[in-house]
Amino acid sequence: EILKIDIKPGWKKGTKITFPEKGNQEPGVRPADLIFVVDEKPHALFKRDGNDLVVHRKVSLLEALSGKTVELTTLDGRFLTVPVDEVIKPGHEVVIANEGMPISKEPNNRGDLRIKFDVKFPSRLTAEQKSDLKRVLGGGL
Repeated sequence: EILKIDIKPGWKKGTKITFPEKGNQEPGVRPADLIFVVDEKPHALFKRDGNDLVVHRKVSLLEALSGKTVELTTLDGRFLTVPVDEVIKPGHEVVIANEGMPISKEPNNRGDLRIKFDVKFPSRLTAEQKSDLKRVLGGGL
């Protein structure tokens, strides 16, 4: 017998699909249930956190101070452009509502997309670069 499973968008790891009495069968014994358990494959870019999707982006110190536009292709193939104009501090996170995983029990709702930033600091600066930074930033490094 062929059993069909319609995987619904947003199902979480551990979701069980049960086919009653479709398991092993023996004469005189009630057939067992057949149970499938959903697993998740890791994605190269996104990590799932509940209904949210998390993506990490590295930015240079210059981008962190002056702004950065993040470009992403979503899991469903759409292209997002996210301008980040505020100063990006280490650990900074931008949340884009309703761009995460579909919520299986609420078909019109989705989790959020969370972009987490890692700021790459230079390993060293020349005396001239330090002087220029002090001049531009008013000495408050």
